[in-house]
Amino acid sequence: MQHHTLRPFVGQTSSENGNNPQASVSEVMQYVARFSIHAPLRLLALMALCITTFTTTAYADHNGQIHDHDTDTAHSEQSLLTPANKSISIQTISDTSAATSTSSGDAIQKFVAGDFSKRQAMLSDWPGSVESLDSLVEFIANDELYQGNGGQTYLLNKEDQLFTYPDKKETDDWPSDLSQITLTNALRSALIFGQAKVKLASDKPAQRLQAVDILADNIDQVDPAIITTAAANEDSTKVKKALTALQARIDFKNGDLPTQIAAVNLLADSDNPQVLVDIESALAADGLDASLKAALIDAESSVSRRIEVSTWTGHIFTGMSTASILLLAALGLAITFGLLGVINMAHGELIMIGAYTTYMVQNFFQAYMPDMAGWYLLVAIPAAFLVSAIIGMIIERIVIRPLYGRELETLLATFGVSLILMQLVRMIFGAQNVEVSNVEWLSGAYQMSSSLVLPYNRIAIIVFTVIVVALLVYLLNKTRFGLFIRAVTQNRQMARAVGIPSARIDMMAFGLGSGLAGMAGCALAQVGNVGPDLGQTYIIDTFLVVVVGGVGQVWGAVLAALGLGVSGTVLEIGIGAVLAKIVLLVLVILFIQKRPQGLFALKGRFVE
Repeated sequence: MQHHTLRPFVGQTSSENGNNPQASVSEVMQYVARFSIHAPLRLLALMALCITTFTTTAYADHNGQIHDHDTDTAHSEQSLLTPANKSISIQTISDTSAATSTSSGDAIQKFVAGDFSKRQAMLSDWPGSVESLDSLVEFIANDELYQGNGGQTYLLNKEDQLFTYPDKKETDDWPSDLSQITLTNALRSALIFGQAKVKLASDKPAQRLQAVDILADNIDQVDPAIITTAAANEDSTKVKKALTALQARIDFKNGDLPTQIAAVNLLADSDNPQVLVDIESALAADGLDASLKAALIDAESSVSRRIEVSTWTGHIFTGMSTASILLLAALGLAITFGLLGVINMAHGELIMIGAYTTYMVQNFFQAYMPDMAGWYLLVAIPAAFLVSAIIGMIIERIVIRPLYGRELETLLATFGVSLILMQLVRMIFGAQNVEVSNVEWLSGAYQMSSSLVLPYNRIAIIVFTVIVVALLVYLLNKTRFGLFIRAVTQNRQMARAVGIPSARIDMMAFGLGSGLAGMAGCALAQVGNVGPDLGQTYIIDTFLVVVVGGVGQVWGAVLAALGLGVSGTVLEIGIGAVLAKIVLLVLVILFIQKRPQGLFALKGRFVE
């Protein structure tokens, strides 16, 4: 982690003033005189100066805290074979800090420059932080770590770009003796258990859980004393449960008959697929004791049931995330279709525009505000809404307004607009997909159990959809603009008679629906590819949600999106993606034949 030193603006230095106190006093008096003349402007400038100084100092202090935390984490490492000492004296901490004051970059550089014995010793007792060891594992796994020029460390990416380390600056000066850092079996084993050791000594429960996973993947080589020592000093219930389960797996493999039976009874509460594999392998062996076999059969049934529940929970979660994306895309179409009676075939391209707006905002942050690049999504969401809304209002003004009441002509016209927008995107950005990276705080997943992992980005999409629906319902039911939209939808002529500007409401409502489509594109950019054909992938499903839910009905769109999203995911698991789409379309056709108005009947001028 690199830290940039920031120095707040403090005015001129003494050298710039010539170290003249009288000159300084004179300047202050002149400043006071000018301040009395331009008091408001000077006051605003002074406030801005104070805010800037406070923000800069706070940022510098924050970086300092991060640096101290990394250093403390590096110094908190201890042997797995001895119990952790909870009461460490200040002198011990001081001595440890002095002995291991090695930064992340220094540790990796020393590893690269060392010989076999030194590398093995470093992996067994890593002198750096947990993050530096994770970086080393990642570099080696991706074949990026190289050595040259008598021990100098380099990084070589897949595009054959060479970077110096630790500053990670690209260089064209390739050393003649550049060689890749690889691991022998002995070093790889030392790396595995060295990483587990460092993570077990971490003060973060998540990293200790990662250490348990590492040990579980190499269970045949784990020393039981490591698990016993770690469990005895563990204060997190979740981590202790994982250590206990790992200890039970070891006991089941190596213990005597009573120990094995006790371990199997404990493992019956697990939902780890590897535990099921161990149980099935044991049941396949010959000459099993009757009591052990009975315990294994009961455990197999229990573990299988738990894994199945976790698997279906994951499927339903995936279906809900898909439903959230469909709902975001369909909300705007439900508003425009219900209000204007326009079949907007360019709605998918408005989704695409929102995704490309997200891509442009990401590039802007990476180019001009790299320190804030991890927060680009917070700006991309309103930007995607505004850009798509403005383009939607332009389409309504120029293309759709002259064709009101002529449904076939509006369908063909908006289809032409969709082709134009796709071609414009191809001309500007190219025909290939563009890369929109996940922000760091949405990367990774929440592991609910051994067989159930929920990605953070999909959790965020579900939460974001709920917020958007709540704001939309409030807008339509509790604001003056929403009252006008409902009035024009129910009876356009009466709304005009009481003074509601229906033409302006049409344009603003179309902009609102287009902006919602743009936000759907922003969400899609976090979970899928962004390309010129993005909108075409979701336009059919979006129309299905609107038709099934009821034209112009927000709650109908919510229920229809949930039904189609979850059922589509479940059908794909059973019969495949193509057959699932066919079956879903047949079911929708049958539903429309029985209930043409959708889940909720339309109330408006179309019923008159």
